[in-house]
Amino acid sequence: MGTLPVYRWRLAPDGYATRRQLRALGLRPGGQDVAAVVERPRRRRRGPLVAYLYRTDRAKPVRSMTPAKWAALAKANTARRTCPQCRRDAGYVIPPTLGMCVTCAYSEEQRAA
Repeated sequence: MGTLPVYRWRLAPDGYATRRQLRALGLRPGGQDVAAVVERPRRRRRGPLVAYLYRTDRAKPVRSMTPAKWAALAKANTARRTCPQCRRDAGYVIPPTLGMCVTCAYSEEQRAA
């Protein structure tokens, strides 16, 4: 891979897109290397923000979810919602900072009040 073309913010030519832009179009990079770079200047002494661009003509369609992938995703989300302390579905994703549902984490404070 040689040197990549660098474009200024909002001045990249048509035919290039970031990963998010590809996804919005229903596409994925599909194994291709980064084709160009967009730099957005920042204030002060910090370096520019960089975004990698991929060619849209080489992009491939997003793979569809299989029933097994849907099942695995549902299982993972259920695990994120289940409190390890009381083993109940909290109804929300348990914050990693607490490690348990809010009811279990603050039950002693509620009793003292």
